[in-house]
Amino acid sequence: MRGATGDEPEYVWPRPPVGGYTAGDLDRLPGLPPHTELIDGSLVFAGPQNVFHMRALRLLENRLLHAVPPGLDVVREMTVTLGERDRPEPDVMLVGADADTGPHQTTFRPADVFLAVEVVSEDSRARDRETKPRKYAAAGIPHFWRMEEDGGRPVVHVFELEPATRTYAVTGIHHDRLEVTVPFELDIDPTAVARR
Repeated sequence: MRGATGDEPEYVWPRPPVGGYTAGDLDRLPGLPPHTELIDGSLVFAGPQNVFHMRALRLLENRLLHAVPPGLDVVREMTVTLGERDRPEPDVMLVGADADTGPHQTTFRPADVFLAVEVVSEDSRARDRETKPRKYAAAGIPHFWRMEEDGGRPVVHVFELEPATRTYAVTGIHHDRLEVTVPFELDIDPTAVARR
């Protein structure tokens, strides 16, 4: 079937199975757009990213790569399988170096993840602020950062897992300088996102 212009075939949207999709379906469904996530058994497609998102990802990934101690690795835009119906894709993760199972790996286990980072976009605000951190905490991921714009300025919210309740506690809100000692010592200038 041809699209309205007749140039391209019309996209055929996948039909969800009864009960929703499972984590393994992300690897089997043909033609999924890049960065498709699974949340509560439903496919979530990423919208176009803006310049803030791109620069924030680049800054965080580069600074983490320069500071990461042996035994840990920085990965970007890969999924973590939290359960049969949840396979979100954090923007950046800090994982154990031994969690790498080879070149065809598409996901990590929560036990492999030490830090999950989300950079908030307009279309992901509720997921990045509420849904995903709640699920990361319930899965036992010890650290979570959320970076977003606040009045045109970058801000990083830092959380640490309270293991008894499996919820995140805020350990800092950083505007001009992100300085942390866990999961390792790190000093980042979030305002660099706004500079070229």
